[in-house]
Amino acid sequence: MNQTTSSGSRATKKKKTDFAPLVSLINEALLEKKAEKLRVLDVRKLTTLTDYFIVCQGGSDTQIRALANNVTEKIKEQTGEHVWRKEGLESRKWVVLDYVDVVVHIFNDETRSFYALEKMWNDAEITEIEDKPA
Repeated sequence: MNQTTSSGSRATKKKKTDFAPLVSLINEALLEKKAEKLRVLDVRKLTTLTDYFIVCQGGSDTQIRALANNVTEKIKEQTGEHVWRKEGLESRKWVVLDYVDVVVHIFNDETRSFYALEKMWNDAEITEIEDKPA
């Protein structure tokens, strides 16, 4: 997995090991199902709600469901953790998987543009995650 960083002056280079293990596992599960525009927002200094937001999008309802299912299955398999709260699987426009310290947001393109979480949390350190070919 290759990680590049963007988004303003707060951005810095991060290595995979700089993330909490759960963040790295979620990123891997999302990349397995070809998540698009995958970003990690480090909000630890900005809120007590959570430590990280992981934001991505899928190109279709089917892909959005596959992304959400892969995350929940892989995390349960590899860590034993269950998602604390899951919302949006019925409409698949915005799926939220809440693991308390990490909240995953899986959007379709239109909904992601409308809500613009990255702009709302623009003071967060934002790291783009890209899949590196093997």
